[in-house]
Amino acid sequence: MRPDSVIVPPRDYFPRVQEVLRRYDILFIADEVITGFGRTGNMFGCETFGIEPDIMTVAKALSSAYLPISATVISEKIAEAITKHSGKLGNFAHGFTYAGHPVSAAVALETLKIYEERDILAHVRQVGPYLQEKLQALADHPLVGEARGVGLIGAVHIVADKASRAALPPAAVAAAQEALAALGTPLTAIGRVEAAADDRPRAEVRRRGGEAVPNRGFDQLRPRRPR
Repeated sequence: MRPDSVIVPPRDYFPRVQEVLRRYDILFIADEVITGFGRTGNMFGCETFGIEPDIMTVAKALSSAYLPISATVISEKIAEAITKHSGKLGNFAHGFTYAGHPVSAAVALETLKIYEERDILAHVRQVGPYLQEKLQALADHPLVGEARGVGLIGAVHIVADKASRAALPPAAVAAAQEALAALGTPLTAIGRVEAAADDRPRAEVRRRGGEAVPNRGFDQLRPRRPR
């Protein structure tokens, strides 16, 4: 679920996909770079959408984005297969110049410790519904085609025409970005336009009286008559 689109699948989508993959013995690889470490209200998006991946990639929130680091997590079944065949074929050896960098690794460990100490999951579960409620409150706005999201990730699809969901012209996309920046909102205007919540550390998200901010932003997007 990319931050520049936030397409939320139906609840049974991924479980049904996994069912097909298992039937044909195909590995399920989950990209948790965006959804991992509490973004959706669970530690990983896989938990939120009811799937058990064979391979999982993580990054960003592994260090709360303070230092670059990423990781690949594999299932016990794959780990056992690698170990078993390493004895026959030699070690499964691969690496990168900065793999396991001690500074990034230390920050990642401290980040995981803070997530646990501050109970970040409970915090996300508290403020996430509030965010989604406020996003859905924008759904009836004449410039909004759809508001959607889960946990602390969301998007507002801004359109020129609500009925047809016709896209705004490129100039309006630029105007949207300027309006959002001027308002100081944690939103980014992209593409057609979506105003998508950015990837701020979860602990920084608080319930604050900013309900009027999105509406002021929409006012900036209304077409202006030429003078």
